[in-house]
Amino acid sequence: MKILAIRGRNLASLAGDFVVDFQQEPLYSSGLFAITGATGAGKSTLLDALCLALYNRTPRLDKVSTQSGVLADIEGQQIGIHETKNILRRGCTEGYAEVDFLGSDHQQYRAKWSVRRAHNKQTGALQNETMSLQHLPDLQSIGHKKTEVLAEIEKKIGLSFAEFNRAVLLAQNEFFAFLKAND
Repeated sequence: MKILAIRGRNLASLAGDFVVDFQQEPLYSSGLFAITGATGAGKSTLLDALCLALYNRTPRLDKVSTQSGVLADIEGQQIGIHETKNILRRGCTEGYAEVDFLGSDHQQYRAKWSVRRAHNKQTGALQNETMSLQHLPDLQSIGHKKTEVLAEIEKKIGLSFAEFNRAVLLAQNEFFAFLKAND
């Protein structure tokens, strides 16, 4: 599996559209790179976008999913603190995370996660997130239901969310554990 591009809009600290294209310079020829920046600049949100598009989960939200609780939303509505749709930037009516990747079958795919507010109004209730998977470059859809799409993505990547987390991401505050690991 190889990540080719990460795109998104209106997720947490990243307002508007953003693109990280690993097929373009200077990232294309970089063997290794670090995501750096000031607190709140969007480093974790970029990794959240990657995970949302591929797994409808994020390491950050998984850490709070063991807790119970709700957050107040628009007009007295409440949302569970672990729900992925909470990543929609405040004041925005829609957002998405999209990842182009090379699957373990050497084919290219585009995975997309999106969320919106009802009637595309700032006062609209947050709707359930949607997901899609397309074969590139023909944009042929793979799977229709979210459960089908998630199963196909995992099959194309060849890693579960937990395996992806360990192999591809090194979550914040887990670097020390990585350094001290015996295996």
